[in-house]
Amino acid sequence: MPQIPEKIHELTVGQLAARSGAAVSALHFYESKGLISSRRTSGNQRRFSRDALRRVAFVRAAQRVGIPLATIREALAELPEGRTPTRDDWARLSESWRSELDERIKQLNRLRDHLTDCIGCGCLSLDTCVLSNPDDAFGERRAGSRLMVERREPTTRPKRPSPTRDRETECCD
Repeated sequence: MPQIPEKIHELTVGQLAARSGAAVSALHFYESKGLISSRRTSGNQRRFSRDALRRVAFVRAAQRVGIPLATIREALAELPEGRTPTRDDWARLSESWRSELDERIKQLNRLRDHLTDCIGCGCLSLDTCVLSNPDDAFGERRAGSRLMVERREPTTRPKRPSPTRDRETECCD
């Protein structure tokens, strides 16, 4: 990995990519989403301040745990521009994500624990399908394997007889 001398205060996009491990295209994307910023030289080349290294590391760590980019952008907006985020910054910002991550972990554990109960048919009439119909929420509103489409009044065109069952309202339980 190329070392950047201390006296260099700005990085090219290639240097930032090499040091951060992020692809140049990812850095351009992060910039377009307001996660990092650069200035343009007179030759229209991007130059990133050194604090962009820590910001990219922050973005990538947050993405790895499933935090949406919009939430990451809001968190980074709380930091002063031009300052490298510190360990305390990360602790403060990541604490606000803890409950969201705990809920996601709970949902994933529920999915894992009940995956073998699912027959994968998309049936919403099962009493306790924890994947497609947790707590039989759809069963309280309507019957059938899927939410039935409201029947429209007949039009001038006669309805064709169907040799097979109506797939919209059939029940697969």
